[in-house]
Amino acid sequence: MDIKQFDIVLCEFFFSDISKSKNRPVLVFKDNLPYDDFVAIPISSKIEKLHEDEIIVSNDDLSTGTLPKTSKLMVRKTFVVSKKAIIKKYASIKSDSYDKYHKVFCDYFGCYK
Repeated sequence: MDIKQFDIVLCEFFFSDISKSKNRPVLVFKDNLPYDDFVAIPISSKIEKLHEDEIIVSNDDLSTGTLPKTSKLMVRKTFVVSKKAIIKKYASIKSDSYDKYHKVFCDYFGCYK
């Protein structure tokens, strides 16, 4: 599947014993071309409590597609994902929304754009 930075995709993640898996949405934060993986920020629909490194993502933030419900990005849980884990693409976010998420990422990890 062709993905790019700004995409929100659904991925299959296996438990450590590999007996079961769960499907979870993530934001493609950085595509690791030419490699077969990407840097992902997990997304959760449990938005009742927000930590300082979490930010709301809603359909207003999207340039294409839709999310099933308003959710949050969990920056502290950023990780690398194989492109083989992708099940489908939900949406793409607007560039100004990406800039907002990038700022939260850099505030948390201490980087600069």
